[in-house]
Amino acid sequence: MRIVVTGAAGFVGSHLSERLASSGHEVVGIDNLNDYYARHFKELNVRHGSEKGITYINRDLAEDDVTDVVAGADLIYHLAAQPGISATTPLSAYLRNNVAATCKLIEAAQANANLKGFVNIATSSVYGFSATGDEATEPKPASHYGVTKLAAEQFVMAATREGKLPGCSVRLFSVYGPRERPEKMFHKLIRAILTDEVFPLYEGSDKHRRSYTFVGDAVEGLVAAGTTLDRSIGAIFNIGSDIVTTTGEGIRIVEEIIGKRANIELRPKRPGDQLETSANIEKARRLLGYNPTTPPQEGLRQQVEWYRENLSALVK
Repeated sequence: MRIVVTGAAGFVGSHLSERLASSGHEVVGIDNLNDYYARHFKELNVRHGSEKGITYINRDLAEDDVTDVVAGADLIYHLAAQPGISATTPLSAYLRNNVAATCKLIEAAQANANLKGFVNIATSSVYGFSATGDEATEPKPASHYGVTKLAAEQFVMAATREGKLPGCSVRLFSVYGPRERPEKMFHKLIRAILTDEVFPLYEGSDKHRRSYTFVGDAVEGLVAAGTTLDRSIGAIFNIGSDIVTTTGEGIRIVEEIIGKRANIELRPKRPGDQLETSANIEKARRLLGYNPTTPPQEGLRQQVEWYRENLSALVK
């Protein structure tokens, strides 16, 4: 199949693209390599992906026409987005990169009469402070990120309900692992311990409960959604781990792997942060055959190894 992946140079997008390419698919990645975080992280992913036969096209979904790129595609995975809960990211950026970009991609996808599936990647943040229910739970997003990702998801599902798009949506829960974005917790924690830097921790967040999901397990869920289209089109799925770990426990696991304590510095609470996520994945198990298998100890071990192997220049 010819598969287009948006956000292909990012954390989850790069893993998904390589997984699809390894299965023999023709993979075309769209990414604008924006400066939300240091560009060299994405360039590293592009270099690795190019070696595996992935074609990358630099386009901005919110501005550029991608009709030519998605023409002839059998399947589209839409991961490109303005990520994260940040007090410094303006609402306009979330509206532009999550809502407007998704709408333009939907428009381009509708011009492809041969498209078999459109898999939108959403987030557990659409549920709000507590993400513990199933997919029928009322969304109550509490951040600009969650609100705009829910809006993007609903534009995809609206086009699907109208018969204009063969779409589905996957809500990911707290994905971590090798290539994790540098502003995310475990990347910052590993760097802080290895470089003897202070690790900033939002007050009270050590008690937050999370369905930390290893990126390899998340990718298998995305692949399943795209290969069982007879069951996934028109549906929304939670994709996460059914192992719940507190942030404090996650920190201790990383400390044990590295053999060194973190120098933690408490910061004021972050508005909009989720207090609890516990992925209810029964629907994905039943319809997609989804079965996450990686415990936090193993996933974090792989992330620490990746950091040491690929970002050694940052380690003292």
